[in-house]
Amino acid sequence: MDVDTRLLRYFATVAEEGNITRAAERLFVAQPSLTKQIKQLEAKLGVQLFVRSRTGMTLTEPGRALAARVPTLLDALHEAVRDTKAAASRAERILRVGIMGSGANEATPAIIAAFGDRRPGWRVELRQGVWSEPTAGLAEGGVDAALLYLPFPGQERWRVTELFTEPRCLLLPSGHRLAGRESIAFRELWDEPFVAAPPEAGEWRDWWLATDAREGHPPRIGAETRHPDDWLNAIANGYGIALAPSAAARYYPRPGITQRPVTGVAPCTAAVARPPAAEANPVVEDFVAACLTVARPR
Repeated sequence: MDVDTRLLRYFATVAEEGNITRAAERLFVAQPSLTKQIKQLEAKLGVQLFVRSRTGMTLTEPGRALAARVPTLLDALHEAVRDTKAAASRAERILRVGIMGSGANEATPAIIAAFGDRRPGWRVELRQGVWSEPTAGLAEGGVDAALLYLPFPGQERWRVTELFTEPRCLLLPSGHRLAGRESIAFRELWDEPFVAAPPEAGEWRDWWLATDAREGHPPRIGAETRHPDDWLNAIANGYGIALAPSAAARYYPRPGITQRPVTGVAPCTAAVARPPAAEANPVVEDFVAACLTVARPR
């Protein structure tokens, strides 16, 4: 019997969390979609894997039997895929690096140059991440390392090295009533519609909605987008406002959008993240060292 490994990965995450909502956030998928995938796996196997209740998802006896074996199976498969891709990268001398937004901003070209000094003949291949997958490809195994902003869902599963912090700013339509202000207090924005990442982005979405600074006021969502261009278009077209790194004005200048300083929200932190196994990969560690050389010069 052929079983999609994606279904097994979804099953294992629900089994670990015991809660479909938390599992969906961790997997960066919508809750209804995850529920459908679990039912599909049950239908394919011909057994009930969970007992569903208001308190969560409880494994049945067949479910416990599957849960005992799936993690080892998935780990072995993931290791095989990672080793295969790593071998291909070594042969081609390519390091795959995911980035969210502008990566490490102006430091990104300097990091790539510093890595080239350490690894002559190697090339960094940058892969742009999407809002719905805030690990910039790490979770899917598509990259060797990633330049991104903290926090992101499942952050504790990865090796993370902080590089620098910068203020968050506000992006708003140029015709907005607050666009002429020198600075804006976040409290004034509680009732404004925001352009947000999709719900499956979990705590990453919450961070850029600054839910921790709203004192219990739920955010209003004017639009949800998955890509930087769609995000900027939604702001320019008046569907909402958004928080962004202060570098956004330099990297995403767009007619119809105004950037203003905002007070009452914490700064954001840029970091380089990689899988735990990358600590045994000298090429990835050289990239991390290059990041630190540029971002934290002595």
